[in-house]
Amino acid sequence: MTNKRTIEAIITPPPPHMVGDGFRVHSFFPGGRWIDRKRMSPFFLLDYGAKIEFTPSEEPRGVGVHPHAGFETVTIAYHGKIAHHDSTGSSGIIGEGDVQWMTAGSGLLHKEYHEESFSKTGGMFQMVQLWVNLPAAFKKTSPKYQEITNKMMGKHLLSDGISFIEVIAGEYKGTKGPASTFSPMQVWNIRLKKGANETIHLPAGFNTGFLIIEGSAVINDKEASSDHFVLFENDEGEINITATDDAVILVLSGEPINEPIAAYGPFVMNTWAEVEQAIQDANKGVYGILED
Repeated sequence: MTNKRTIEAIITPPPPHMVGDGFRVHSFFPGGRWIDRKRMSPFFLLDYGAKIEFTPSEEPRGVGVHPHAGFETVTIAYHGKIAHHDSTGSSGIIGEGDVQWMTAGSGLLHKEYHEESFSKTGGMFQMVQLWVNLPAAFKKTSPKYQEITNKMMGKHLLSDGISFIEVIAGEYKGTKGPASTFSPMQVWNIRLKKGANETIHLPAGFNTGFLIIEGSAVINDKEASSDHFVLFENDEGEINITATDDAVILVLSGEPINEPIAAYGPFVMNTWAEVEQAIQDANKGVYGILED
């Protein structure tokens, strides 16, 4: 009999809070009973913006200019459109199914808002933002921005001929994702039609969790519904998924970065001295200039 990977917990969405005036999020980690700063390493933070209807607004909602250093922000759009600008001169707009992958590295300023036309019409909004930690060797890497459209993603068709896996980072059975990463990881959207079944395998040593974006599924004999996070133990075994409704599942699986973490506000470093230096750099204008 094939071993199944153990589910450690199915976590209900924590109470939501606002980030700026444009992002209502459930912060699954770090924090809470199950997931501290290292439990899902290299993924440091998961803010999930569950479905919400925004009314029209002439002034785009969002988050104004703020610094980041020492990690990467990854924003995945499921509904709505998001505009990004940063102090390196990079900018972009992502819509449904797209991803923006920003490497803060040695430090930058950025801002994120609802895209102008979406803001004026309003509508359904749903997104995920991840903070992906950088190994110490890459904390000072030059900032960069990857705009990953849905068309760029690897698509692996599953056995029913309809369901498929979108590979953002890493690979699935030879289908590779376009994202460039600094440590080994898998970031996928599994898009299953009702009744579809798939068995996947992820390395036992990788920290692994599934966020149910849409629908529901039976995962290794346990029911998981939309907006819940499935945390797996780091044991050996397959993961069997059967969609009980049309389902979208975000897969996060990565090799842990076994290094000290010193995190404060928008900075994720290895030591408090590095955090203090990052704060000084931000205050001195080392990260550049970006108008609000």
